[in-house]
Amino acid sequence: MEIKTRFAPSPTGYLHIGSARTALYSWLYSRHNKGKFILRIEDTDSERSTLNSISSIIDSMKWLGLNWDEGPYYQSQRTNRYCEVINDMLKAGTAYKCYCSKERLDILRNIQINKREKPRYDGFCRNKIYSNNIDKPYVVRFNNPQNGTVAFYDQIRGLIEFSNQELDDLIICRTDGSPTYNFCVVIDDWDMGITHVIRGEEHINNTPRQINILKAIGAKIPTYAHLSVILDSDGKKLSKRCNAIDVMQYRDDGYLSEAFLNYLVRLGWSHGNQEIFSLSEMIALFNFNTVSKSASKLNIKKLKWLNQYYINNLPLNYIEQELQRHTRKQKININNGPNLSKLITLVRKRSQTLLEIAISYKYFYEEFDIFNIEVAKKYLRPNIRSPLELIRNKLAVIEDNQWIIENIRNVIQDTVDNLNFSMNILGIALRVALTGQCKSLSLDIIIETIGRKRSIARINQALKFIDKL
Repeated sequence: MEIKTRFAPSPTGYLHIGSARTALYSWLYSRHNKGKFILRIEDTDSERSTLNSISSIIDSMKWLGLNWDEGPYYQSQRTNRYCEVINDMLKAGTAYKCYCSKERLDILRNIQINKREKPRYDGFCRNKIYSNNIDKPYVVRFNNPQNGTVAFYDQIRGLIEFSNQELDDLIICRTDGSPTYNFCVVIDDWDMGITHVIRGEEHINNTPRQINILKAIGAKIPTYAHLSVILDSDGKKLSKRCNAIDVMQYRDDGYLSEAFLNYLVRLGWSHGNQEIFSLSEMIALFNFNTVSKSASKLNIKKLKWLNQYYINNLPLNYIEQELQRHTRKQKININNGPNLSKLITLVRKRSQTLLEIAISYKYFYEEFDIFNIEVAKKYLRPNIRSPLELIRNKLAVIEDNQWIIENIRNVIQDTVDNLNFSMNILGIALRVALTGQCKSLSLDIIIETIGRKRSIARINQALKFIDKL
């Protein structure tokens, strides 16, 4: 049997981390078993589904590298197929038309609540025979079995069983003729030959209803696996309507897709104590035996740690390529300064995101004529003028073939020794003069990389600032 899994997001918003994990686990399971992975867009909610959301979901899948073998299929394009099955079910008696008014259903619901009963449809229209000419609005309900149980073996949670008496006759077609979510999902999984349904635990209660519909139409029952929720740092359930972040925002914040996937796979799955997984390792090792039933919690520190690992261990040319997006966004002209590969080598060991790298090397390529006033006033004080001037003069006489880190380091140290000045005070003032920042790479590396001309010009700029105080 060929394994077929699917990822079926609703395009009512962007793809968040919980949905992305579901997509990853579904993708990994199909790839591990040399099966097929299907992308299906469940866009029957016409009021809330948007083209922008569809585009965002597809862009996120492509960024993560979760390629699909079939699709994307769109439920909105399959309405005729759903109606065909509904008509067949009406003829077979596995579905029926319900003419109950909203007022009747509201009264029924209130009575049940007052009796502390679970609100559910009472089957009033189930066995009634209506004229085909009746001119009243109606919905189509599934004729759910009234006795017995429906059970399924969940690959993560084991045996799950529901009493049919707890399940009411689900609406499968609305008064406007549009089929409902639970029905469309069933027909799609049947038509597309889905063998394994991997989704969030919020769908557990939908599963017995869907299984009963599958049985009614003579379809094969897929194997199910329901993933536990992901909680935010405050312990609240992630929701795209509330506290979840767009997956593409992680890309824009400077995370590598390799790091993000590695982080995602560990949000509920483990393989011993291993933390770092290449994509090929994930595919080879993934199974549901070690997927946790417990909720997972976001840990941005862990994500940053992984991202820093990948920044420092993936090929340099790849990191340079991935940095281009952030370089463009920061409007940095990398042709106006040192070799980018050399610079990445210098800064990536201390950087957790690509965005940090882009921001940290900005001063290597761009001049600044205005200091951060608060920073400059704090560190560029009159007492620092003489040491800065002496360093400038010593840097100016270094020959081109002697412009190396060791000689630059000696200039700074000699200035401190000759003037009996504090290295800490001089160091931070020189750093502000050269970069406009309080924190940066080692001063000798900065000066050597920026070059003589720029270094002297920036020190002169700092001296002028001090003179105006």
